[in-house]
Amino acid sequence: MVIAQSGGPSMVINESLVGAVLEARKSAKIGKILGARHGILGILGNDYVDLRKVSVKKLEAIAETPSSALGSCRRKPDAADCRAIFEEFRRLNVGYFFYIGGNDSADAARIVAEEAEKDGYPLVVYHIPKTIDNDLRSCDHTPGFGSAARFVASAIRGDDLDNRALLGVKIDVIMGRDAGFLTAASALARQRPDDGPHLIYLPEVPFSEAKFIREVKAVMKRLGRCVCAVSEGIRGADGVPIGAKLGSGEKDSHGNVQMSGTGALGDALARILKEKAKVKRVRADTFGYLQRSFPGIASRVDQAEGRAAGAAAVKAALKGALTKGTIAIVRAAGRKYKVAYAPVPVQNAARFTRSVPKEFIAKNGHDVTAKFVEYAKPIVGELPVCEIF
Repeated sequence: MVIAQSGGPSMVINESLVGAVLEARKSAKIGKILGARHGILGILGNDYVDLRKVSVKKLEAIAETPSSALGSCRRKPDAADCRAIFEEFRRLNVGYFFYIGGNDSADAARIVAEEAEKDGYPLVVYHIPKTIDNDLRSCDHTPGFGSAARFVASAIRGDDLDNRALLGVKIDVIMGRDAGFLTAASALARQRPDDGPHLIYLPEVPFSEAKFIREVKAVMKRLGRCVCAVSEGIRGADGVPIGAKLGSGEKDSHGNVQMSGTGALGDALARILKEKAKVKRVRADTFGYLQRSFPGIASRVDQAEGRAAGAAAVKAALKGALTKGTIAIVRAAGRKYKVAYAPVPVQNAARFTRSVPKEFIAKNGHDVTAKFVEYAKPIVGELPVCEIF
């Protein structure tokens, strides 16, 4: 079997890798277990790690380590790539291919699987879910989200304490091009009624500069300070992300415009408040890529589910019910938190994304509901308690 990682890294993507490898080691159907470096680029370049030779102790240490241990890529395979991949798989006698990633990675896995069918090559392909954006349609929530959300909530809690000390407005720009789940998780930072974030802006709600100014001024009047959590993907009435207009316009092979890490959106919002709302002290931070691979803060639930999703993909592939699938994480009904892992067609995860549901967004458009907090809390876990006078 060949396994690879794709797209943006996360704090638990290696858990899925190790879960799949350890499950595969149990099977007599699988001989060599090869990890392709940097996604499909490793397959095209014949660059592999022999994962049968790596000790369990080393694998467990890799599982606890954030980011993509095999390396990643954002390359979308075309027909020529697929032909080259099949030739490589024939040479190595590969029967199983696992690709860990988000919806673009699921689409890449779908392309490889469908081209294999056309070519008559017997290949079982499974996508293993991963994305901090939590926007896969096939999952109640996605491995990677819980840990990134834990980082966001912890960082906002600390920022709120900083803002209490020095007052003024603080703007934190958080990942989420089309879905605001990660920004919504900032609400978990609140311990007290006056804790930030006081305003939360998601891409699902059209952003109005005039409304933003009014809402910040209202919080400033009430508290003398204001913490804002803002998704990088907020967009105006025209539907175009504001950050995309401010950035370089650089796109990856899947057509995604780069927005994270530029700082342009935070700076623009800070400038608006200084010039038009006449707020003297305004500061902005862009969390950027820090949200993806921060050591020591991963959610234990997220780690366990990342591991289980990898193992579930191998089990499903060996059963052979689907030759091109993905693993759906399904939350059980009832008050007690419990999930199941179900193999479903890879098309369920490919290409298209989901947004934050309306029932998770407050009617005022700048907050989340209690339903969202109830949804996210068990995935994120307990946060550090901070005390004030």
